[in-house]
Amino acid sequence: MEQQPERREGRSFPERKGQKRKLEEGAASVEDREISAAVTTDGGQALISEVAAQVSVLNSAFSWQESDRAAAKRATQVLAELAKNAEDLVNLIVDGGAVPALMTHLQAPPYNGGDLAEKPFEHEVEKGSAFALGLLAIKPEYQKLIVDKGALPHLVNLLKRNKDGSTSRAVNSVIRRAADAITNLAHENSSIKTRVRMEGGIPPLVELLEFSDSKVQRAAAGALRTLAFKNDDNKNQIVECNALPTLILMLGSEDAAIHYEAVGVIGNLVHSSPHIKKEVLAAGALQPVIGLLSSCCPESQREAALLLGQFASTDSDCKVHIVQRGAVRPLIEMLQSPDVQLKEMSAFALGRLAQDAHNQAGIAHSGGLGPLLKLLDSRNGSLQHNAAFALYGLADNEDNVSDFIRVGGIQKLQDGEFIVQATKDCVSKTLKRLEEKIHGRVLRHLLYLMHISEKSIQRRVALALAHLCSPEDQRTIFIDDNGLELLLGLLGSTNTKQQLDGAAALYKLANKSMALSPVDAAPPSPTQRVYLGEQYVNNATLSDVTFLVEGRTFYAHRICLLASSDAFRAMFDGGYREKDARDIEIPNIKWEVFELMMRFIYTGSVDITTEISKDLLRAADQYLLEGLKRLCEYTIAQDITLESIGDMYELSEAFHAMSLRQACILFILEHFDKLSSRPWQNELVQRTIPEIREYFCRALTKSTTNLQSLRL
Repeated sequence: MEQQPERREGRSFPERKGQKRKLEEGAASVEDREISAAVTTDGGQALISEVAAQVSVLNSAFSWQESDRAAAKRATQVLAELAKNAEDLVNLIVDGGAVPALMTHLQAPPYNGGDLAEKPFEHEVEKGSAFALGLLAIKPEYQKLIVDKGALPHLVNLLKRNKDGSTSRAVNSVIRRAADAITNLAHENSSIKTRVRMEGGIPPLVELLEFSDSKVQRAAAGALRTLAFKNDDNKNQIVECNALPTLILMLGSEDAAIHYEAVGVIGNLVHSSPHIKKEVLAAGALQPVIGLLSSCCPESQREAALLLGQFASTDSDCKVHIVQRGAVRPLIEMLQSPDVQLKEMSAFALGRLAQDAHNQAGIAHSGGLGPLLKLLDSRNGSLQHNAAFALYGLADNEDNVSDFIRVGGIQKLQDGEFIVQATKDCVSKTLKRLEEKIHGRVLRHLLYLMHISEKSIQRRVALALAHLCSPEDQRTIFIDDNGLELLLGLLGSTNTKQQLDGAAALYKLANKSMALSPVDAAPPSPTQRVYLGEQYVNNATLSDVTFLVEGRTFYAHRICLLASSDAFRAMFDGGYREKDARDIEIPNIKWEVFELMMRFIYTGSVDITTEISKDLLRAADQYLLEGLKRLCEYTIAQDITLESIGDMYELSEAFHAMSLRQACILFILEHFDKLSSRPWQNELVQRTIPEIREYFCRALTKSTTNLQSLRL
């Protein structure tokens, strides 16, 4: 039921524009801006010529001569600017042979004793080459090409440029560009991640976490973050190189970029690695990660929330410790952020924490219910599901049930439009979990709220109880404690949403009561005491009375008629003129209707078509044939439609047809949303409210009586 958010592999800014920002940190020099202006004003053919020219320079300028070094530096800058300006130009640069040319300049030229003692542009050409190759590696299709040409050993060597004791700005820059290039080459490429480890790239990167230059620290952490993602051997080596203490210290850095990269590395290390997760916790990461929830950097907040969710899956004690150390309130505040990913990660963390019984009431009473319920309206499937999963956890605690209902949580769960099936299943299980808790002290608290709270809360309680309460409590809630009147009040409201909610609740209540007591849900068995059988229908044999219907004679038998209804008993035993008459005229009834009525009297059953059902109902009502009347009502009820409901209800009133009236009431409640657009709907509802009240009073009383009988 739970869905874990995907971890990010490494590059802080996955879009190309953002990636350029990462690689270009700091303002561009005047020289860089001039190059950019030059290369972006040319046409396509001119660009091809420009690339060829710069590649030629790189191929011919591999020496310590100052002119060669200056030319090589400028060539790497031009190629880097081209790569930054458009992705399409990356193809042009690679096709122009730039990769091997740039590769050559990742290392210093051979140094001969005859050269100048000074080394012009020391480290800067290598920096430019690493920068340009890193930009080309943004396109995944060129990662393997660059590595196969032998870039990794040179880049790893560049990471160690500080080993000779140099601490110049140029040294810092070349190390940083090398780390960035490794990040881009290994991004989403499992084999290259492994090759970086095999080339010895991880130990120097771990060492650089303690480098004096903050930009180098960030670049090293970014590379480790990428290398740790879904690569267990790399993870283990990073931990073995004792990176954890430094990474945990970096979590407390005032530089947001540093703690963002550090929490990302730790997150990727613990992902699917329980043993590393334990080491990270043992090293003291929990409190610094919780501290990042209040960071001014949304990216760090997101990573911290996701990491806490991963910590929370370890064991119950860890969940409790996270809450005790103050994570709940900042996580709840994050639920209300405009940042969708921030909300998603905080909901994920709260969902994990809410699976522990000790935390559930605390999260709800700290204000978590409202924001989580609001997130159910999100059109982001992951965010919606994480919120639903957190609510599922909170619903497990009896102390939260009343709050769930008081803030309108049941309606939110019922009315929500959920994007994925897993969320729908989760919501269904949450409602079931809440339903199982509506008894004992929870029910007493809800009944208390239904009496003393403001009207809106009273109605929410009544609505929720209609859907969730046990059938055995229905009479107490809705008859004895007046819950029915609250629902009827909603039905009579001028607010369409309230009417719809009230109708849905009453329909649910009716279904629950009928499950135990099918009040008039189907025609009862006929109660006639004498059935002469089919062979005597309109048979002159032993006939002692005849009826004249539409000029035709129908042969009948008094004993059968006397046993069938009080109307015939009064006709033949009372003081009416028909008592001794041999021939009795029956006015205002069609022959086929009369014949069906008599067939029912003689056999106890009859097939009724929709076309004749209304006329037969009239006859059954006139002659007090309750069994036939019920059959007619049942047949008519099958034909109720949105267009005919008004006429059907009037028919039920005209002939006191209780089963038909009940069917009309249930139809109105079930299809209330569709009926609400009809101009006559409101009048019909107001007219039926007294009948609805009477129906539920009868149904709920009978269902309770039946339940008690079953127990006895």
